Amino acid sequence: MVSNRWRIVSWPILVAGLASPLLMDCGNLPKLPGPLGDIANMASGCPDIASVDAIAAADFTKDFGLDVEASGKIKGALTASVEIQALAASIEADLKGACGNLAKDLGAPVDDGADAVTTCKAAAKAIGDVKAKAGGSFSIQITAPKCSASMNAMADCAGKCDAKVSGGKAEVKCEGGEISGECGAKCEGKCEMSAAAQCGGTCDGSCDASFKGTCGGKCDGKCDGKATKGADGKPGAAECKGNCEGKCDAQAKGECKGNCKGSCELKGGAECKGTCSGKCSVEMKAPKCSGTVKPPEMSAECKASCDAKVSGKLECTPAGVVVKANGAADAKAAEKLVAALQTNLPAVLKVAIGMADKVGKVAGNVKGTIEGVQGGVTGMVKGGPAIAAKMTACIAAPFKASFDAAASIQANVNVSVDVKASASGSASGSAGK
Repeated sequence: MVSNRWRIVSWPILVAGLASPLLMDCGNLPKLPGPLGDIANMASGCPDIASVDAIAAADFTKDFGLDVEASGKIKGALTASVEIQALAASIEADLKGACGNLAKDLGAPVDDGADAVTTCKAAAKAIGDVKAKAGGSFSIQITAPKCSASMNAMADCAGKCDAKVSGGKAEVKCEGGEISGECGAKCEGKCEMSAAAQCGGTCDGSCDASFKGTCGGKCDGKCDGKATKGADGKPGAAECKGNCEGKCDAQAKGECKGNCKGSCELKGGAECKGTCSGKCSVEMKAPKCSGTVKPPEMSAECKASCDAKVSGKLECTPAGVVVKANGAADAKAAEKLVAALQTNLPAVLKVAIGMADKVGKVAGNVKGTIEGVQGGVTGMVKGGPAIAAKMTACIAAPFKASFDAAASIQANVNVSVDVKASASGSASGSAGK
């Protein structure tokens, strides 16, 4: 049995990660009169904190009179700022692209220069407009995406950031979720297969042959014992509201003796050629956690930085979306909506369902941690009020950028939920599956 713990040997102390430019202009700080101005003018500008590597190399002890502990706090907070900005930028780009494509496919005008929130609002409106034009009713079935974080990445980040976890082993736990990874042997649980392969158990996804069970997409074979027929009246795939035998192209749940694409519930332990979730007869490689990745005990600043960094590399299974139109007055409009949602909504659901809770907590944690560091700067600096003022000014821009990034993440999560609600017809703001 593999427990919900993963240990790797930590690395030497080094703050590393994604680089993100931070615009600084400390050289244009207002000059203070008198002796304070003389002291301030002796400092030759702000240190380079435009990337994680630059932050690691900065000497805050020399420039601002900080002790080792205070310097670590400042560097940790600045690194967290860089990481949260990278996470926000990634979510912004993905969501803007998904909503932009959805709006365009529905024939709505899209401003390429607009942000994700504006673009997603346009997509939500377009969904409502096309629904009204099509008439009738629409039903939507969603297979929720599952987003997991790398446990190795968290252990690596912890070992590099905090001296307390160096020289030994960085223990990382998975709480409130399951561990998945490359098994390479017998897997007892679910096998997530991105490519179709033999299942040997219960398939949840699509099955290309010898399927028996329920089907949320189209069934090709028999539906409740009767042969299915296509739109031309000939044998072919058709919607089936009962039990399907043959092939199922989406949301198949049942026995599959052919190739299954999606999730396969293995019976009695079998080889998994995809990602195993559950128990593996050997130690898993590249373990990921679908719940909360708990790092070893380390500083609040390092935790905020590592949380943001690891969240920026979440791996998510694709969402499944099956839309059905019933009694449409405008068949072409209904067909357009069905196609647009099934193609583009999964990327929106990645944020609305898969990432929402995780990144929301990370954004709040980073913001709170940085606010705490920012409020204590004056007490950290030993060089007097002028140096303290300069230190405050030097970190003001990156800290403000981190607050803006946290706000952007929450706004994008909220608007993604609104798009999901518009598609499903549920109340705005509901993130249910």
